[in-house]
Order: sequence, then C-alpha cells, then structure tokens
Amino acid sequence: MEELPILSVTEVSQSLKGLVETAFSHIKVKGEVSAVKRASSGHIYFSIKDADSVLNAICWRGCSRTTNDSLVEGMEIIATGHLSTYPGRSNYQMIVESAEPAGIGALLKMLEELKKKLQAEGLFDVSRKKPIPYLPETIGVITSPTGAVIRDIMHRITDRFGRQVYLWPVLVQGEGAAEQITQAIKGFNAIPQNGIETKDGHIARPDVLIVARGGGSLEDLWCFNDERVVRATAESQIPIISAVGHETDTTLIDYASDLRAPTPTGAAEKAVPVRTELLTQMTQIQGRLMDSLYRLVEEKKLKLDGYIRGLPNLSDLVNQYSQRLDDKSERLTLSFDVLFHRLQERFLHISSLLEANSYERVLDKGFAFVTDQQKVPITSVEKAKMNSKLTIHFKDGALLVTTGAKSSNKSHTPIPEQGSLF
Repeated sequence: MEELPILSVTEVSQSLKGLVETAFSHIKVKGEVSAVKRASSGHIYFSIKDADSVLNAICWRGCSRTTNDSLVEGMEIIATGHLSTYPGRSNYQMIVESAEPAGIGALLKMLEELKKKLQAEGLFDVSRKKPIPYLPETIGVITSPTGAVIRDIMHRITDRFGRQVYLWPVLVQGEGAAEQITQAIKGFNAIPQNGIETKDGHIARPDVLIVARGGGSLEDLWCFNDERVVRATAESQIPIISAVGHETDTTLIDYASDLRAPTPTGAAEKAVPVRTELLTQMTQIQGRLMDSLYRLVEEKKLKLDGYIRGLPNLSDLVNQYSQRLDDKSERLTLSFDVLFHRLQERFLHISSLLEANSYERVLDKGFAFVTDQQKVPITSVEKAKMNSKLTIHFKDGALLVTTGAKSSNKSHTPIPEQGSLF
C-alpha cells in the first residue's frame, strides 16, 4: 500500500472520466423521462429512470426537433449518446445526442398531450373552419411528387371537373418532412390574391389546398402530427382539405384542417363536383324554374279572367253614360230657354222703367236742364255764377247762352233769352 502513488482529486476525476467515456462511447438507453429542466442557455437537463435506477442526462442546445418533442415528463424514450462524468459533483451522466419515443404507446401519449394543448388554444374549433369553395378555379396540392397519391388526385379531378392544379412537392415522412409541409402551406398563402406574374406565365393563388399522403404506420404519418404543421394549417387563409393515410388513420392536421377526407382520392372528390352531375342538376333547376314560371303565369291569368268577369260590359257602360249625358244636355237646354225668357222679360220691364223715368220724358213736360261747357249739370245758382257760358237743354234741342258774367263774379245775374240755338 505504501508503494501506491498519491493522486489528486482532479487526477482521479480525469481518470474516471476517461474510463467511462471510453467504455461507454456509444450507447442506447431506454427509460422514462423525468425531472425535465430547460435552461435559458438552451440545454435540457433531465433524468432517465426505470423501476430501480436513475440516470442523469443532458441534451445540449441545438438538439433536433424530434428529440426536443420527445423529452416530455413521463414519456418513455430510447436515448442515443454516450456516458461522461461531471467532476464538480462526482457523478456520471449521459450526453444525449438524439431521442425518440419508445414504441407506439409513447407516441400515442405524446400525441394526446399535444392534442390537448392545441385544443385548449382553440385551434380545432369548428368556428375557425372556412367553407370549401364549390367550384374552385385553382387547386394547390401538397404531397410527394412521386407515387400514387398525386396521380390519383389528378386523375379524379380531371374526370370530375378539370381544374388548374399546382403541386408543391414535399417529403411526407422522415426528418425534414414537417418543416417542408409547413413551408408549403405558408408558401401558398403568401401568393397575392391577384397572383404572381413570372416569365413563364401567371401563377394564380389557389382557392383550396389539399395536403395528402398515402397510408402508413403511426411513425410514417408522424410529421402530420407536428405542431408546426398543425399551426400552419389552422392559420391558413386558404381552405385546406386534409387527406392523410387511410380512412381509419387520424392525425392532428385532420382536426385543424377545414375539411377531412378519408383518402387522397376522396379529397379530390370533395374539391370539385362532377361536371355531368352539375349539368344535370342545372337542367333540373332550369326545368323547375320554367314550371314555376308557367304556374305563376297561369295563376295570374286565372285572376285576370276573374277580374274581367267582374267588370261590366264596356259598351253598355259607355251607352249608359251617353244616355245620362243626353238627358243632362236636354235638361240644361230647357233650363237655358226658361232662364233666357225670364231674363228677357225682366230686361224689358227694367227698360220700360228707365224709359219712363229718363230726363227726356221730363223735358216732354216743359222742363229744361242746364250744363256747363264740360257738360256737367248745373244744379244751383252758385254753380251757374261760376260759368260765363251755359247750355240749356229743351225737349227739341239745346240753347247756348252767354251769361256775361265772369267766372270769378259770384253775384252776377244771368240774362235770360240771350244766346243762340244749336
């Protein structure tokens, strides 16, 4: 024992670190995630445990999205990395390079947790869903450029009602698929309403989007459960039809989309109507419209006939009023005759009275009357004194006399029988 070298604490720690990192340079560990702490530096500190033991672990900043999403409290994972020591605390830990859920159960648990989170935010609310246009001019398809999916969609759209289709090619499974699908959704939404003019022609903004892929396992379809894809789908201003997997497959994009189709072919059927069925429907609508118009005209005609029967004969009505007019005319003529006879008698009576009381009849009795040169009657001596010439009117004529008086001499006495007869 006396021959053993004396080591410092640091030397012991360094020796242990080297032994551990050499012996466990690449390992995989399966266990349940616990005590997760995400530091402001971006590193993630957690533990991996089973029924009997606990292993400290750390995932440095910049770990993959899959690894980050897998490190959820209570999740069973398979972590890949290496062992190392931390001399400052005399403990060992696993440096995790990647992690993924361990089996279907772990995936389903993680899926359920994410579903609850997004549902609580309202991303799946029915009120957010937009109506699918009945007959879109342009359809955007987000799927793999190879395989049966795009062929089935194009074939079904062409058969039903040919429309313009834009394909945005993406990976539909594996690393990078979720990011590409997210960018495709955002890319279509970034096209202006009036489209884009390019050297190759006009690119229109799609009226509806189809996100599709064929069937597969839960792991194969996992990118359509990615939170980024679900949020992009919910935020899309263009209506989205999801068609992922087979009819029994359900992913989170189905809850966020505006309409879910059981298959990619079903999505094409929901995107456009059948042209022949539409023509038949239009013909039926036109027929019903014409029938309705014919019935309306017949109803109005029956009402009009009823009104006509209720009206009197126009000729009889005119003749009646004509007879009444003749009667009124005759009565008016007789009334005028009687009125005229009465007015004539009254006129003759008044004329005889005027004649009997005229000044000429007075002159017939030997009276006379005097006027001045303006033919104004002189009714008093005072007025006579004011005129040098007077006219005396008799029965058989008038006599102009000169009084010899000046108009200003009011005491002048007229000289009778002097003057000339005219």
